[in-house]
Amino acid sequence: MALRVMIVDDALFMRNMLKDILVRAGHEVVAEAENGDTVLNLYLEHKPDLVTMDIVMPKKSGVEALQEIMANHPEACVVMVSALGQESLVLEAVEAGAKDFIVKPFKEDNVLETVRRVTVHV
Repeated sequence: MALRVMIVDDALFMRNMLKDILVRAGHEVVAEAENGDTVLNLYLEHKPDLVTMDIVMPKKSGVEALQEIMANHPEACVVMVSALGQESLVLEAVEAGAKDFIVKPFKEDNVLETVRRVTVHV
């Protein structure tokens, strides 16, 4: 099933890598953001099936943006994207409502398996 996805990451390179993986798998990227400031408005505008959210970003962290989304839309499906060594932030994000996480650098199979796992009921 094709999903409508929003990608949030401050690095254009990372957004493009994720976008390529998801589009090749038949999904549609409906929105992108480079920081947490615009996430809630974009979520409301596009109503994606899945959000991938970088955990560390300028202005507003991924955890803060996740908390905003979950406070308003507890049904949201958000997967955090983290670098190795960010375990405490990942735990905080999962406690705040993230469904799972993907570790950078991306492996296409891992990304797609995580997407399948968290969107089984979408």
